Amino acid sequence: MYIIAGLGNPEIKYDGTRHNAGFAALQCLSEELSIPLTERKFNGVLGRGEIRGEKLILLKPLTYMNRSGESIRDAASFYKVDPQHVIVLYDDINFDCGRLRVREKGSAGGHNGIKSIIACLGTEEFPRVRIGVGGLSEREDMISHVLGKFAPKDREVMERAYGAAAEAAVCVMEHGAAEAMNRYNGLDLAAEK
Repeated sequence: MYIIAGLGNPEIKYDGTRHNAGFAALQCLSEELSIPLTERKFNGVLGRGEIRGEKLILLKPLTYMNRSGESIRDAASFYKVDPQHVIVLYDDINFDCGRLRVREKGSAGGHNGIKSIIACLGTEEFPRVRIGVGGLSEREDMISHVLGKFAPKDREVMERAYGAAAEAAVCVMEHGAAEAMNRYNGLDLAAEK
């Protein structure tokens, strides 16, 4: 069994913000796999399904970003899912809009949602798909940047990035993180028209 979790903040005012890229990618995956996110459990919303005989939970924590790990820990504990089978989709300001980076494990890199997951799971060893949302301008602070919305020119790129991030998560599940890294790291969706 696998859990694919998308990170974000639950209120409507956060829809379309950079920090909700994980939610947007999870929604793409939900639609692509016809696994609706309808069940409220573990301080989140989840959907259950299968991919080629492998059970899958899609999870959208509703705990706000800084406490995402609590929801993921509770779901992983209940379903007895090892951290290596928890795949996390989330925003990354270190990459331009439309860039993806798959990692098998690693530190939080300053991302509070990932810090929470590491603390709650007790390990850095879980795969993740980082979705580039663009870096800070000289006049922005971190909070206003990640809680800000995309410029119109970036929205189309991000829609493609959400779909590609969803595909990358399924690739991790089906073929492993190394194969997903080969296929998706360095992919520049801004260059694709």
